[in-house]
Amino acid sequence: MTKALDKGVTPNGTGTKLDILGQTYYLKSHCDSSFAFEANSAPGQFVPVHIHPTQDEFILVQEGELDLKLDGQWTKAKAGDLVRMPRGIPHGYFNKSDKPVRALFWVSPAGKLQELFMELNGMTDTDAVVRVSAEHDVEFLPPEANE
Repeated sequence: MTKALDKGVTPNGTGTKLDILGQTYYLKSHCDSSFAFEANSAPGQFVPVHIHPTQDEFILVQEGELDLKLDGQWTKAKAGDLVRMPRGIPHGYFNKSDKPVRALFWVSPAGKLQELFMELNGMTDTDAVVRVSAEHDVEFLPPEANE
C-alpha cells in the first residue's frame, strides 16, 4: 500500500516523540517519497558512522553546530547549513560542542526508516540497535570509522 504526502503544517515542538539512545526525536512527516524528523542532541551525543544504501539524507541544522564524518572526512555544519549525504556514502554526526543541537533531517525515499525509529524507541542495547538497524537498511560501520 502506498502512502502519499499529507498536506499541512507540523508545528514546532510537535510530532511523535521518540527516545533513541538518549536523543530526542520528533517525527515530522512520512510518505513513500520522504521521511522527515527533528533530532535534538545534547553535548556529547552522536550517531555513529553508518550507510543508507538506498536513501539520500539531508540535515538542516537549526541550532548549534554538528561535527560530521562524511565519506571519511571531518567537517562542521552550523545553524542554517544544509548537509547533503548521498545514498551509499558513510556518514555520522556528533555534538562535540558544549551546547545542544537541533536539526531537521530527512531521507528520500522513506524506505524503512520510520519503522526503524519506532522499533528503536526506548531501546538501550547498542548491539540490538545495530542488528535491528541492519534489518531496516541502515548499516553501521565498525567503531574505528568514528575516529
